[in-house]
Amino acid sequence: MLSRRLIRIKVLQALYSFFISADNDLPAAEKLLIRNIDRVYELYIHILSFLVELHEFYQQRTEEAKEKFLPTDEERNPNARFVDNRVAKQLFENKDLRKKCQQFKVIWADETEMFRTIYHDLKASKEYSDYLNAPSCTYDDDRNFLIRIVRNFVYPSHTLQSYFEERNIHWADDFDTSLMMVLTTLKAFGAGQDEFVPLPTLFDDDDDESEDLSFARNLFSKTIIYSNEFSALISAKAENWEIERIALMDVILLKMAITELLHMSSIPIKVTLNEYIEIAKQYSTPKSKIFVNGILDKLIVQFRENNELQKTGRGLIDN
Repeated sequence: MLSRRLIRIKVLQALYSFFISADNDLPAAEKLLIRNIDRVYELYIHILSFLVELHEFYQQRTEEAKEKFLPTDEERNPNARFVDNRVAKQLFENKDLRKKCQQFKVIWADETEMFRTIYHDLKASKEYSDYLNAPSCTYDDDRNFLIRIVRNFVYPSHTLQSYFEERNIHWADDFDTSLMMVLTTLKAFGAGQDEFVPLPTLFDDDDDESEDLSFARNLFSKTIIYSNEFSALISAKAENWEIERIALMDVILLKMAITELLHMSSIPIKVTLNEYIEIAKQYSTPKSKIFVNGILDKLIVQFRENNELQKTGRGLIDN
């Protein structure tokens, strides 16, 4: 489920910490990188759990309204469509989600006010009204309503984002990715799915030999191992600029790109070029994308002339 873009960003963050730190323990730094990648999945589990808890909160408030001293007709006989939401119930019953919530110690007991705010916003929304008042409700309708909750109430919630950021500063960068993973999971749910169906894993094969996990490890370690060599390459192409005067983030991005160009034969050249230009836009200075693009263009010409670009399979040299 994890995109290569996010893996590159996680490696970038880890390399930045490594290069500004006096500690040069590469194995320890690599372990920390993998832990930070794993935490994206932890955030994904938190968001899925949040949906379950919001549904539970809604059910509790519906029952409490019936017990009021003078309940209205609507409170006495509430529309049970959201209470009976089939996808929410599948999430609640899913044994893998329960297991992972225990593993990551997901606890919402002290966050009543946050749930109350989103609960009231949800009840006042057109999405909620349309869902409850539709003439019929299919399984797809139930699923689509949960998807709208994620997009229109979870995603814009500054309170929820602050809650996550307080627990892990990197979750601010991971929030969008984890939400997309949640949406992908909801879209894959089926009416016949029982409580024993496992949730998707972070990597496709979810083991130490995962292609994506190997990509992260290699990108991180080789960028460090060949750092001095790559510094010389960058300095030679950065006219009128000494390497010390170039923004550290730009230097790291360039070194990562060179690692992919020279040491990762299956990644197409255009993919590497486009990825690091896009990441430079997001994580470095306004002019960084132009600088990174210019240096990489020069280096690619040099690597081609010296026959150093050994691309194979999907990463043919012209790609």
